[in-house]
Amino acid sequence: MKRKTIHLVDDESIIHDIFRRIFQEPEYELRISENKSQAKTNHDEDVDVVIMDQMIPGCSGLEIFKELKTNDPQIKVIFLTAFGTIEAAIEAIQQGALDYLQKPFNNIELKHKVDRVIKEKKLKRENTQLKKTLGDRFSFSNIIGRSPLLKKILGIVESVADANSTVLITGESGTGKELIAKAIHSNSNRRNMPFSPFNSSNIPANLFESLLFGYKKGAYTGAVSDKKGIFEEADGGTIFFDEIANLTTETQSKILRVIQEKEIQPLGGNVIKKVDVRILAATNIELLSKVKSGEFREDLYYRLNIINIHLPPLRERKEDIPLLAEAFLKRFARENNKSIKDMNAKFLRHLMDYNWPGNIRELQNTMLRAVLLANGDTLTPEALTPEVISNKNQRQEPGGFNEKVEAFKRQLIIETMEKNNWVQKKTAEDLGLKPSTLYELIKRLRINK
Repeated sequence: MKRKTIHLVDDESIIHDIFRRIFQEPEYELRISENKSQAKTNHDEDVDVVIMDQMIPGCSGLEIFKELKTNDPQIKVIFLTAFGTIEAAIEAIQQGALDYLQKPFNNIELKHKVDRVIKEKKLKRENTQLKKTLGDRFSFSNIIGRSPLLKKILGIVESVADANSTVLITGESGTGKELIAKAIHSNSNRRNMPFSPFNSSNIPANLFESLLFGYKKGAYTGAVSDKKGIFEEADGGTIFFDEIANLTTETQSKILRVIQEKEIQPLGGNVIKKVDVRILAATNIELLSKVKSGEFREDLYYRLNIINIHLPPLRERKEDIPLLAEAFLKRFARENNKSIKDMNAKFLRHLMDYNWPGNIRELQNTMLRAVLLANGDTLTPEALTPEVISNKNQRQEPGGFNEKVEAFKRQLIIETMEKNNWVQKKTAEDLGLKPSTLYELIKRLRINK
């Protein structure tokens, strides 16, 4: 872990001793300079914050600040000023300094200011890196495919990216719904603000509201301090609700209020807070059926479904398989130091014939396995799973009644297993089956993670 680097520019030895006591923990690195020459030598881009005395022998702290700022435009400086020289400290702030403290200063206040500056600088640095990563990874040009269906989807994404409306993204598991959500965000006017995913299928229902809206100290047992929720942390940005159908009806009501009123109320708090958040949602089920059964609020459904983007399963855009497979091959070969450069014709033919019930996610996992198991510089069918090579039911569209029933059973079990993180006991409960019955179906239908 990078240490917090503090650069003290002050000629008084007593101040040096005070700083050594305040920042004695191993997490801090303290550099001390007594004059301009030492300050220029000791300062570099690793310094998180400079504590600058206003009066330095031979020159002023402001003069040193200006020289350091020439080489480090992002420099963060807090001035120390004696009684009667506050005007000079204010001038320094006008020149770009962050703050000032008057001598004699309060040690706790000093440490608090320093830690706050370092934390803000770290967050800004991480946010800059995150924006670069999102921009590189989720630009339209990096969503792979050439099928007419995908081109149509990207046209819609481009049209709605800068809008503030909600978007409902639908499609089977593994079709890339979160990828599309990130592409919308990273190409919107909110791209410099947070993108916060919330997958309700991975979180206990009793934690939904505290995670989303935050809580005040004492709101419930264990709430020992105030905590911001995702809505407040994502203010100005985007929240992506994956598998939104799993939200409780009470949580649905509160999200509807956020959409309508643009405000939240933390648990245990009396203060209403305004938030500006764009909501993108996704589901792999027919959400309207949940509305009809009363499990999902109709008013929230229509609020979310202003723009609908439906992602087709991979079996309906097979012309994209070679491009996706090639991209996965290059990525996994690079990440695993493999010299594999190509796929032979039989390998690719198996990929094209297979029906991909797990969609892009299954193709990605298949390519990773193939890269890890392959010998030589070309992928061959020996590196594929038996499912991809020989499962005829999955490599053909089901024709007769029995085939269609079997295909439906397999897809239903896979989707429910995905929803429950492949926990068979919970999946059996959701499907109304005995665990032993589900186990036999999984074996017969050759389902594996």
